[in-house]
Amino acid sequence: MLLICSAYSFTGLQVSEEVERALAKLGPPRVNGRSSPKRIEGPNGQNLQLEFRSNLSLPIFTGGKVEGEQGAAIHVVLVDRNTQRVVTSGPESSVKLDVVVLEGDFNNEDDEGWTQEEFDSHVVKEREGKRPLLTGELQVTLKEGVGTLGDLTFTDNSSWIRSRKFRLGMKVASGFCEGMRVREAKTEAFTVKDHRGELYKKHYPPALSDDVWRLEKIGKDGAFHKRLNNAGIFTVEEFLQLVVRDSQKLRNILGSGMSNKMWDALLEHAKTCVLSGKLYVYYPEDTRNVGVVFNNIYELSGLIAGEQFHSADALSDSQKVYVDTLVKKAYENWDQVIQYDGKSLLNFKQNKRSTRTEFQTGPISYSDASDHQLQVPRLTNSVPSEQPPLDPALPIGGKHCCLHEYSMFHIWPHKLYF
Repeated sequence: MLLICSAYSFTGLQVSEEVERALAKLGPPRVNGRSSPKRIEGPNGQNLQLEFRSNLSLPIFTGGKVEGEQGAAIHVVLVDRNTQRVVTSGPESSVKLDVVVLEGDFNNEDDEGWTQEEFDSHVVKEREGKRPLLTGELQVTLKEGVGTLGDLTFTDNSSWIRSRKFRLGMKVASGFCEGMRVREAKTEAFTVKDHRGELYKKHYPPALSDDVWRLEKIGKDGAFHKRLNNAGIFTVEEFLQLVVRDSQKLRNILGSGMSNKMWDALLEHAKTCVLSGKLYVYYPEDTRNVGVVFNNIYELSGLIAGEQFHSADALSDSQKVYVDTLVKKAYENWDQVIQYDGKSLLNFKQNKRSTRTEFQTGPISYSDASDHQLQVPRLTNSVPSEQPPLDPALPIGGKHCCLHEYSMFHIWPHKLYF
């Protein structure tokens, strides 16, 4: 006999309306080109399935909190696969769910046609004499089809099971929607390591002050770590500074043992670092009428002229050519670059005030300007107090930030990507 879910009143973890609306609007999940799963009829012919909508932050250590990427919450949703929409109404949209641990090799073929019995047969329990394998908030209550996992912690590593990996699973709790099939959710397989390994854990994102071995592909006390230290590179900040100033020198330091693939992974991780507000200034002349400003990893932030700060994206093409020459000079004479002390970018008395600041480019040859006198508009941009994280989708590197050499340069406020 088919039983219909009864309406229940629950108290549980509240999910913000913004998150609910955003998740409800998400499009269909990817099925990797495989055939659609078998239909499981719910009320009104619905094909109900639970799905995780968050990736886990890896690796996971015993005793550590299980969380989403970048520390985000882990969300699960109830989806009608017929419409590819989150089920936001009806008794089934507010059911209670159990959080379980699955064997890592469960459903490796990504065939979503498993049965409830197959799912339950792959649930992992604790080893004999051990504490419960997963502790914390082991139930989640859906609200309008969306739920958020609470605090969860593994008490044991995954090395003792056949696949040496676990998955998290979600299923409808006993007593809810009996007689109605709601397919369970599962995460990707992952390894749980002993907490002692956390001493060597990589940081996501890394901090500027982190030891350089916190970056991907740099093992603590390994060959790459020793080579970097011998070259005077001890922190993530120092690593990024050399990436920007002279990436080829950095590659030479690391040696041929670092492949292009490893290098790309290393840079991708390093570029997730959040920058601080530290600034550096280079004046090509003692008069200090014009100078270029760099952020704390030596990327170009902008130009100062006439007691005004001009972000890189506010410059004209001809001005960028001039700034390019200043950047080259700064990198070649880095001992003359001074750190901004937070009091005043311009430590000089301005001799000339006007509605427009003019500065002399000197004997520089370029084709897109009729003379060497460039006009810099007076802008209201203030010097940035905080730098955003580097864009992981864009590469950084190159010995000189040559604006005229690369037409594909992306210049944004306070950042220069090349």
